[in-house]
Amino acid sequence: MSGASGIRSKLLEFGSLFCLRAAMLKNFAHVLLIGALLVCATACNRDAGKAGTTGDGPDQAILTSARLARDSDMLEHVLPPADFERVKAEWNQRKQDVAVDAEDDARFAAAMAKLTAPGAVDAIYAEIEPDLKQFDAQYKQQMPTIVAMGQGYVQGLVQQNPRLSPAEKEQATAAIGAIAAWVQKTPFTDPGKVRQAIGHLADTARALDLKTLEQGRALSFEQSAPKLKVAIDGLKKVLDVYGFSIDRTLDSVKATVLSNDGNNARVQVTYTVLDTPLTTETDMVKVDGRWYGKDTIEKLKQRAAQPDAPVTAPAGEPAKAGG
Repeated sequence: MSGASGIRSKLLEFGSLFCLRAAMLKNFAHVLLIGALLVCATACNRDAGKAGTTGDGPDQAILTSARLARDSDMLEHVLPPADFERVKAEWNQRKQDVAVDAEDDARFAAAMAKLTAPGAVDAIYAEIEPDLKQFDAQYKQQMPTIVAMGQGYVQGLVQQNPRLSPAEKEQATAAIGAIAAWVQKTPFTDPGKVRQAIGHLADTARALDLKTLEQGRALSFEQSAPKLKVAIDGLKKVLDVYGFSIDRTLDSVKATVLSNDGNNARVQVTYTVLDTPLTTETDMVKVDGRWYGKDTIEKLKQRAAQPDAPVTAPAGEPAKAGG
């Protein structure tokens, strides 16, 4: 097995612990990642005291979302209450319809068994150490070229994505550049860092307390949400080992209201990703007295028109403006 393919195989194997089940990721991972890294895509001002903010303006809504995302606690706050209740109801109704692939289940079970076994860090490191050394020998000098090619490819996908607005494409391109620079300079195969990362994965696996994907499939929404929080917290710790702090990004968020007529607002959001300052503008709308990202509300309306959409709501209801 070559160094590159060996490492990729191990990452897929041990990374599978974050994939509790396909439906869970489909419904929530995109929302959480956008909320954690870009923040401005969605926002609300529920429980502002919990988030350490005051006031009820659209800027405070964004700051509240950033703080909730920092605590991996956005699920209940990213949607209007009625739509959140529909998500929960549909989850619990449809969870039995999600089939677990036998091969995926076996791979997940094997990874969890390794990660939760006594002496997991030493055993797993010993298993992947030859691949790490081979990777360094074959590819370390080529990393600038490999990263540049990958950066160009991903940026091309972003530009071709019809679902992204020009502003979103600009933000994604800037973020990709920052991440590419981080990848190029980060010693991912450093033995000490690899051991730390494996340790966080092992701790996360134990905290998840799931032996199979079938167990995950059987979880209700209320049981699944805490598991996803554990997985996201574990991923954040792994990224921290390599100098990519999601929490630092969220702490850097600042919001300035550019316009506000009481029901619609435009807010400038600034934040820092891997020491790269980024600025964007986002439209907000008030729904039942609370502020949400306009894009979120529009997507809810679009999904309402699709019978098989994972999030449903009566057409037009989420967009009803509050007073």
